[in-house]
Amino acid sequence: MTAVALAIVDAGGANLASVCAAFERLGATPLVTSDPAVIASAERVVLPGVGAAAPAMARLVERGLADTIVSLRQPVLGICIGMQVLYEASDEGDVRCLGVLPGRVRALARERCGRVPHMGWNRLEPRGDSPLLEGLDASAYAYFVHSYAAAEDARTVAGCRYGDTFAAVVSERNFHAVQFHPERSGAVGARVLANWLALA
Repeated sequence: MTAVALAIVDAGGANLASVCAAFERLGATPLVTSDPAVIASAERVVLPGVGAAAPAMARLVERGLADTIVSLRQPVLGICIGMQVLYEASDEGDVRCLGVLPGRVRALARERCGRVPHMGWNRLEPRGDSPLLEGLDASAYAYFVHSYAAAEDARTVAGCRYGDTFAAVVSERNFHAVQFHPERSGAVGARVLANWLALA
């Protein structure tokens, strides 16, 4: 089987078409697939998602994809729910997740945020140098839609403040993830995707 350059995991997310279009604008040719063998052999893998963590995890397990994703050694990019399920667990549905990243995804604190879900443009706050953020300035804004988030830790590449601060971009070995939607974040999102495509 010939390896595909870019596999986008089909876990039933509603943002598959827009994620594909964002990569196509960068000259990539993504393949949407739920075939574990194709995903395992792809040069790069994107795990997108919208909705809630529990049904997203259920779909990954039902399709035999959970173990495949955890075992990947090529560059992986999680987007929104695709980021959240990389953690050990989520309060959203009290679900066990993939465990690639340590920690638990928790609900945004309504009393400090004012409104949940967090929906709209917000600033990315870099936490040191990262190739994912190359070419972005300190006032870069991205588009968020979420009610749950992970706390910042040593793996946080960029944070975001909405009431409290949370991890907006993380990197751990070959796994990278963004809480925002790069496919809806204009030039900033396109740059993050291009930077990820350029990773060795």
